[in-house]
Amino acid sequence: MVGENFAGNIIVNLANLPDFLRNPILKKRMIEFFTLTKPDQDEVINNALKAGPAIPFPNFAKLFKTWLKILATLSEEQREGLFSAYISEVSQNPQKLINFNLDGILEIYLTLDDNEKNILANTIKRIINNLDEEYRRRMMLVIPENAKKHLKF
Repeated sequence: MVGENFAGNIIVNLANLPDFLRNPILKKRMIEFFTLTKPDQDEVINNALKAGPAIPFPNFAKLFKTWLKILATLSEEQREGLFSAYISEVSQNPQKLINFNLDGILEIYLTLDDNEKNILANTIKRIINNLDEEYRRRMMLVIPENAKKHLKF
């Protein structure tokens, strides 16, 4: 089974579940992330970045919105841990975002309530501002201008 994208398969399956099932399962998986070793966390992040663009956008949108809403309820330490893992990978490999519908992702973010948006934006800004100069520059290049405006960069 080497080379199979088990995390990606889980993501695709989660995207197809109704809300009442998707929410608790996704939250459990997100909490389990912190029990994984660093190499396993990296694999989950890479598999998620690989699987995301393959999910039909309406399903991806439901899953991503659920993910954001759950992130907003986690502790700052957990939220920062998850966002840092993704931001670190993307800052090192910005091409992994090429196949994502970044405008659509921003639209999903904008549907959150103001408190959720503020919580998430503050965490994202803090992580990006703490990156070394080169990785911060790379991240700022891949973040669309309208997203920067809404995140208040």
